[in-house]
Amino acid sequence: MDFATHIVQSVNGLLWGVYCLIPLLVGTGIYMTVKLRFVQIRKFGAAMKQVFGGFSIFGKAADHSGMTSFQSLATAISAQVGTGNLAGVATAMVMGGPGAIFWMWMAAFFGMATIFSEAILGQLFRARDAHGHVMGGPAFYISRGLGNKPLAAFFSVAIIIALGFIGNMVQSNSIADAFNHAFGIPSWVTGIGIFMAAGFIFIGGIRRIASFAEKMVPVMALVYIIGSCTIIFGNADMIWPALKSIIVGAFDPEAATGGIIGASIKEAIRYGVARGLFSNEAGMGSTPHAHALARVQHPVQQGLAAIVGLTIDTFVVLNMTAFVILCTGALDGQTTGITLTQRAFTLGLGAIGPAFVAICLLFFAFTTIIGWYFFAEQNVKYLFGLRWVQSYRVLVLCFLMAGSFLHVSFVWELADFFNGLMVIPNVIALLALSKLVAKALDDYEGKFLLGETPEYGALSPNNEIPYAEPPVRRKKGQRRSIFRRRRDEDVCDVRSDEAPLHEEDVDSDKDPFSVDRRLKEDGIDRF
Repeated sequence: MDFATHIVQSVNGLLWGVYCLIPLLVGTGIYMTVKLRFVQIRKFGAAMKQVFGGFSIFGKAADHSGMTSFQSLATAISAQVGTGNLAGVATAMVMGGPGAIFWMWMAAFFGMATIFSEAILGQLFRARDAHGHVMGGPAFYISRGLGNKPLAAFFSVAIIIALGFIGNMVQSNSIADAFNHAFGIPSWVTGIGIFMAAGFIFIGGIRRIASFAEKMVPVMALVYIIGSCTIIFGNADMIWPALKSIIVGAFDPEAATGGIIGASIKEAIRYGVARGLFSNEAGMGSTPHAHALARVQHPVQQGLAAIVGLTIDTFVVLNMTAFVILCTGALDGQTTGITLTQRAFTLGLGAIGPAFVAICLLFFAFTTIIGWYFFAEQNVKYLFGLRWVQSYRVLVLCFLMAGSFLHVSFVWELADFFNGLMVIPNVIALLALSKLVAKALDDYEGKFLLGETPEYGALSPNNEIPYAEPPVRRKKGQRRSIFRRRRDEDVCDVRSDEAPLHEEDVDSDKDPFSVDRRLKEDGIDRF
């Protein structure tokens, strides 16, 4: 196992190094920023208004037509704000010095244009499953936008393994370890708790996932911000020195720490950008699955919401951890990862510090589990249809239970590897479809905002969402079992016995094969 771990670590060193994915992701962000005319600056005010202008944590329940814009954003943030915001930033600072935070900011700034583009493409290439529920994500805009089904299938397999199975396994392990060290709770007990809580939410389907995300994400962010600000303002005299060490350390890491951390500028950039991208997930192809389901009038509206999501992840939550570590003087060049974060909160809050971090880690990691499960589920539907969703749920729960008490250092490396594989097809699609993103933005600014009929979105003349597979028909008099009726809200309530779900999406006057023919015309027939 040690040999296999070493091999995967070496591959990850190349894959996530300064000559592969880092320049690819950052370069994509810079390119999209220029092409979209710095949309993250021009439209930041509109983005904040889009998200907070009348949002509610008790929004309309998700259904076959999707989620509210805020529910989609909360689901995306639930995946973005995870262990990387607690442990990842600490690791980056130890390996690259405080200046790594500066490069995290740079990666996040350009990543805003990337994640904006992902959300728009997710909206533009949505489809319906056999029960009429909206779904979307990179697999859909790769297969329909690029016309490349093998590449879409490759992405789907990578994300199912990376997030659905391996990623959730290590998140479960993080929770179990934190509670074992903070409270002495056996890992298997924590594993059972995670198993039961996650299973309850999974079975509830999209409605329960959206409801959980819209309520839990604001609460967990607020709790962490209050705890962090208590420490930061309690050490107010250290705020300016902390900020100075970040700026100076970006270009002279050794000077910023007095030689405690012997990092070079190259290491500051590498670890700052890499851990920043891991945290905000811009370009990785995960968050478009949530943004695709948003019920908005124009795709750009959800793209703006995605910008706010990245802002919260990096410029709010991640910065809280960074400034707590710097203001408390916890950075010693030896302690790293979650241990360094716990040390900083212990210095700031006293004996309750480790418990506070463990509870926050529970919130962060568990919401990530829910978000990642949902993202991978969309790809299970894309590859195999609805019939395999139940099997996928059972497998994820098994991985969660196993991850709570197994040693997963090798699995962490595998997760990084498959995360890297996800990036490649997604970035190819982003670059190839960049003109379409720019066109959608022009349509939003030139028509939608002026009250004219837009070319894209719910108000456009051609706003029909096609089926990804033939809709389910039920024979006259056929009754569904209680289990199938209640397994989740993914099954719509149908009053007509012989009609397909959502008749407006299927022309029943045509021959019985009309749906299959339309799928071929739309380029999304099953492969």
